[in-house]
This record gives sequence, structure tokens and C-alpha cells, in this order.
Amino acid sequence: MDTFSIDPTRSALLLIDLQRDFLDPRGYAAQAGLDVLRLRRVIRPALALRNAARDSGMRVILTREGHRPDLADCPGTKWARSRATGAEIGSAGPLGRLLVRGEYGHDLIDEFAPREGELVLDKPGYSAFHQTDLDQILRVAAIDTLVVCGVTTEVCVHSTVRAAIDLGYHCITVGDACAASQPELQAPALAMVGVEGGIFGELSDHASLLGRLPQSRRLIGALT
Repeated sequence: MDTFSIDPTRSALLLIDLQRDFLDPRGYAAQAGLDVLRLRRVIRPALALRNAARDSGMRVILTREGHRPDLADCPGTKWARSRATGAEIGSAGPLGRLLVRGEYGHDLIDEFAPREGELVLDKPGYSAFHQTDLDQILRVAAIDTLVVCGVTTEVCVHSTVRAAIDLGYHCITVGDACAASQPELQAPALAMVGVEGGIFGELSDHASLLGRLPQSRRLIGALT
């Protein structure tokens, strides 16, 4: 439920892992057996949010999950799980080595190429706060509210939101701009956010969120 207007000067849009490895049919997710066409449904609402955030002056932060070329930051348990799915982290794929920084597949899809001043945050884990300087960056900028979307709902989005809540941020998860790895996980993952009166923050859809941002109302008809 929407409970307050959003102050763009104290808010940031977190676009989680909109990378070729997750959204290109030749990438890591596809090799792991995920339905990439379904995951790609987040692109349109996420773009609407990104454009509105830019128009309103809200900070835009994009994350990329991936590992060092030597895989020194990839836990053995994570590597073993990826191998079991048929998408071994670090193995060769059509877009380069899977989930390895610097490879073509690791980068953001073209639609989300950052413009000057937008932060691209590389993370080795699921949460955008794990082994990154995101918390410090947000606190220096006096950010207290995070609008979160991307893939996948039950893993990287959830991990980021849970960490953010523990750190004291207010989170708004935009449900129709997120996608779970399996369709049956989407509704439960979103329900977990809203349980107990919003234990992990607010739930919203992108059209409602756009209506809460200054200078974004003109975008609602064109992009929803």
C-alpha cells in the first residue's frame, strides 16, 4: 500500500541485475533453464521507472552480479550449485564466461546503458549490500528510501531488500517490475514483503509508483 509521497532527493532507484546473463536468451539464466522471455517482461516497467527517476532527479543505481575472472570471490557452494544447473559459473558461453566481470554477458542489456553520473555497482553476491560500498554511498547522499526492481524477485531483489531494511532504509518493491526465476515463486515472494503490515517495506506497481514522483505523471499514459 502506498503510504507517502516520494522525495526524489532522498530516494534512489535500484535496478537489480538487468544484465545479458539474465535477460539475453544466450546468457547464464537461459543455460540454467530459466524462461528468459518471461524475465524480460520486467524491461518495460523498469524502463518507465528509470525514465521517471531521471526526470524527477532521483538517483539511479544499477547492479551487476558477477565474479572476478579467477573466481576468487565465488564461494565453492555457489559454484557447485551453478554447475548442477548446467550453467557453471566461469564456464564458456555464447556471451563469454558465465557471470564473470568484464565479459559481454556480465554487462547490462542495451536498454539500461547508464548515462553519465549513474552508478553501476558490481556485486559478488545476491544482495547489493554484500561486499560493496552501497550503504556508504547512500548515507553520504542522505538517501533513506529505496525503490527496488529487477531480477530475480526471490533471490537478488529479496536479498537486497532484506539487507536494506536491517540497515534502516525504507524500501518500495515494485512487483510488476520484478520477475522470479519460476512463475510460481513470484506471488509468494511479493507476499513475504508485505506480511505483518509491510515487514520488508511497501509493495507497489510501477504505474502507482510513477504517480508519486514529481514530473512523472506525464509518463503514465505513454509507458504503462
